[in-house]
Amino acid sequence: MARTNVTIKDVAREASVSVATVSRALNGHENVAEGVRKHVTEIANRLRYQPHAAARSLSSRRTQTIGVVLPDLYGEFFSELIRGIDVVARARRQHLLVSSYHGHPEEQGEALRAMRGRVDGLLVLSPYADRPGFLTDNLPTALPAVLINTHLPDATYPVLSIDNFGGASTMVKHLAEAGHQRIAFICGPEDNFDASERLRGYRSALAEHLPDAEAIELPGDFDESSGYEAGKRIVASKQRPDAVFAANDMMALGCLYAFNEAGVKVPADIALAGFDDIPLARFVHPTLTTMRVSIAELGGLALTRLLQSIESDDVQPSTQQTLVPELIVRESTIHATRRTAKSDSS
Repeated sequence: MARTNVTIKDVAREASVSVATVSRALNGHENVAEGVRKHVTEIANRLRYQPHAAARSLSSRRTQTIGVVLPDLYGEFFSELIRGIDVVARARRQHLLVSSYHGHPEEQGEALRAMRGRVDGLLVLSPYADRPGFLTDNLPTALPAVLINTHLPDATYPVLSIDNFGGASTMVKHLAEAGHQRIAFICGPEDNFDASERLRGYRSALAEHLPDAEAIELPGDFDESSGYEAGKRIVASKQRPDAVFAANDMMALGCLYAFNEAGVKVPADIALAGFDDIPLARFVHPTLTTMRVSIAELGGLALTRLLQSIESDDVQPSTQQTLVPELIVRESTIHATRRTAKSDSS
């Protein structure tokens, strides 16, 4: 088991360099050779070294800065998440240090390590199925952290997540009850936990509500272009579905554009639905039926939970809080609905 009281002198001794070199290497100073920096970083990671200033919980030593590590900064989901975090941060006079790793585990590790000594706590969103132990190995042991939408079995950190399986199941049930028999699903990235749970919800609900129906699954990547490509494939297919459920709103909007290009009318020809309820979903034509996730609320709740942990100086309980998405019916499916769900055209 790793030592919890490792000092900078221990790192220097193990790396055979001076304490000053360790300090410069870990704090990003330019006057350190890259080979030396890499060597020192590897030693510090192996020893699980935590800079003393960040490890201490005395208020006089706090940085009043929160680290936020996300897989990406592009897209309305992440902008809404940051907006929710920022609202709480401004109210609590906290600064944000934001980093993204573009879905690459190695860059995620670098981003987490770069936060050491600079922040009082971490908010981490890691929906990708990374190598066993990778995330926990790179999370600083003495630093409070809250995980957002992160699947981490046996997590020792608080986790806030979305009921993706239940949300997808609800949407398929809604489309089936509206009379649709052929429901296609535009998937998200294969290595993304949110996407896999939404796909699982689609399959489960299809088997329950339309047991004789064929599962029609198209590849997607949670961005507009993949939704657009899926839409073009649907338009070109010999037997088109009568409803399309995209695993997120961005792909639904890309699909809608492909339908518009081909003269396919929504919802008259094909019904269309998404997931997330990004702000743009209510401003396109037709307005988009979706599963509403309070994305900004998710970010705000995560930061509030983290600040409670920082201020209490207590060991964090490994709690799990799940937000349940809400079905929002709009114009993209409303022509065939029985209005059994909340309708929102605002």
